[in-house]
Amino acid sequence: MVRNITKHPKALVLAAFAAVYLIWGSTYLAILLAIKTIPPFFMAASRFVIAGLLLLIYALIKGERIPDLKSVWKISLAGILMLSVGNALVAWVEQYLPSGLVAILVATVPLWFVVLDKRQWKFHFSNRQIIFGLVVGFTGVILLFAGKGSADLFDSQMKIVSLALLLICTIGWTIGSLYSKYQKIQGSTLMKVAIQMLAAGIVNFIGGFALKEQKNFALQNISWESVGALIYLIVMGSLVAYLAYVWLLSIRPASLVGTY
Repeated sequence: MVRNITKHPKALVLAAFAAVYLIWGSTYLAILLAIKTIPPFFMAASRFVIAGLLLLIYALIKGERIPDLKSVWKISLAGILMLSVGNALVAWVEQYLPSGLVAILVATVPLWFVVLDKRQWKFHFSNRQIIFGLVVGFTGVILLFAGKGSADLFDSQMKIVSLALLLICTIGWTIGSLYSKYQKIQGSTLMKVAIQMLAAGIVNFIGGFALKEQKNFALQNISWESVGALIYLIVMGSLVAYLAYVWLLSIRPASLVGTY
């Protein structure tokens, strides 16, 4: 893993981290604006299907080939874990929880990376800086959580359910990221991301119909604010930040990439 680090320009790596840190953090607000007039699973499905198709077309134009069926299944599984369980559920949760609070709780992801990345346990748990950083970071999450009026989070059943689902989101994202990182799968990063998005988009559409999001939903009722937020999520959140995230996973430790 360390050997690969020197093969990539430092400026490119820093730019990718900047994209993940700055853009991905802003997507929680964009999601909140998008779901004002677009049902959450339909919104997430549209976001990933459109972004996935654009990436797939671009990859094919570049002459890249679609991986074999076994690889496609593995790539799709990683995409569903990250972009359906780990992201579409976040959009659903934001119907009941403030976007700022959601972003704070998602900040527990680095903790899950350290706990669930078994291949790196020896390194993680023998490194005092990592342990210290996790303790400080997790303490910060608790303090921020308390400062958001956490007492109000348990005054309704849907808020409690949303908190539980948010925990599942963070674990699903972590497992999907680790699976994507360690599985030996054919295909470039571009092709992998395209397939991940398309697979997750299809699952999100199915989830939306299962939850009957089509009921009382009409295209003419979508606001321009939601359209703008959706475009931002497609371009900046998916085509830029998520692509950067998956690429960084292939060249850096998952616990580091997860610090966004």
